[in-house]
Amino acid sequence: MAKTAGEARTSGAARASGGAKAAGAAKVKAARRPELRLPPLVPWTGRGLEPDGDYDGVTFDGLDLAEQDAGGARFLDCALADCALDGLRLTHARLLDSRLTAPRGVGTDLAEATLRDVELLEARLGGVQLHGAMLERVVVRGGKIDYPNLRAARLRDVVFEGCVLVEPDFGGARLERVEFRDCTLKGADFTAATMADVDLRGAALLDIARGIDRLAGAVISPTQLLDLAPALAAQIGVRVVEG
Repeated sequence: MAKTAGEARTSGAARASGGAKAAGAAKVKAARRPELRLPPLVPWTGRGLEPDGDYDGVTFDGLDLAEQDAGGARFLDCALADCALDGLRLTHARLLDSRLTAPRGVGTDLAEATLRDVELLEARLGGVQLHGAMLERVVVRGGKIDYPNLRAARLRDVVFEGCVLVEPDFGGARLERVEFRDCTLKGADFTAATMADVDLRGAALLDIARGIDRLAGAVISPTQLLDLAPALAAQIGVRVVEG
């Protein structure tokens, strides 16, 4: 039976209302966190780290690892606490099922490294190189990281929690199921980044210097939308002028 015009309007309004409710009910997928259960560890007594080394079930406690070369090394079920990492080379290294507590240093090189099921706690790092790296099921909690280079990195199931990131460079990075909780982002660069299920709502400060047009796939709060409105307007060429 054909619907009357009034019935059609009512049906269309109901569908629109249902669609709006469905869209509002859609939720961003939560990041999966690492579940670390470290075995009994053995203190590291070696003279220095080695390229392509294999470190299994080792604890590094209060050591100066500055300027050492561990490129291509594998760290499995390891714990590092209160170590100096200035200039430490870890390119192409694999950090698996490990915990790093209060590392400090400038210029630590983790380019094209793999971090999987890793906790990074209370870090004090500057200029850390993570370009081209793979981060999967990683938690960064507390501390401050200045100028982290994450260009072309792949982040999947990563949580930044209660930390400060100063001018983080996510240029060309791929972010999937990434959460920012009670953390500060100052001067973030998302140029050419791609996002899926990126939750920015919990960021204490969201300051985007570049790449605001790459937020497709991210979720922000209404307050953050108002804060970002001038930059968004400028991006699409809208001038906001009082009448």
